[in-house]
Amino acid sequence: MSETNLPTPAVVGKRAAEVLTAVFNSDDFDRLRKSSLYYTDCWATFTGYPLIAKWSLKDDSEPLFWEGMRVLALKTAVFELTSGDEHAAELEISAPVDEMVHAILAQFTLVQKMTAALGIQFVHMTDQERFSYKVGGYTDQCYAAAGWGEQNRRYWIGRPEMLRRLDILGELYQSIGFQEEGRSHTHDFSERIDMPETVGATSV
Repeated sequence: MSETNLPTPAVVGKRAAEVLTAVFNSDDFDRLRKSSLYYTDCWATFTGYPLIAKWSLKDDSEPLFWEGMRVLALKTAVFELTSGDEHAAELEISAPVDEMVHAILAQFTLVQKMTAALGIQFVHMTDQERFSYKVGGYTDQCYAAAGWGEQNRRYWIGRPEMLRRLDILGELYQSIGFQEEGRSHTHDFSERIDMPETVGATSV
């Protein structure tokens, strides 16, 4: 489905706000929130949360959780309004927010229970992701139409800035032996790793 055939942001926003309210009012919501925040201690990629300037697990997890929930509400709305178009529902979003979506959906049993009870379906498939989020684009318009205002630009990072920060992170990772943005490394753990003095000196 092309962007010209997508439901209008006003319609998506209205339905997304309804979905988020229903999820928030669910008896299981508090458990979902707490479980999702626990998950951030267990797993994080090298190219999601670290894109946030001066990233702090303690300070950023809670606000990111709410951004992730809003994204899932928006995707649910588009999925419903396009008669189950999975590609259309995989909205363009910022990488750090996408990582929190993963953390929420990792609570698989609870998510299945909640969405079944509410008669909705959360949507997320990696093979549909495009990673070309544009500030001011369709996702932002739907977000605003839901009554949530403008996204927090600390977390909602457009593609050009994302690529710039990835270049910086890539250089930092390589300086301690991590290649391919953290997808491989050269360490065999046979001896202590000495950290270069430059690590941590560059701010994104």
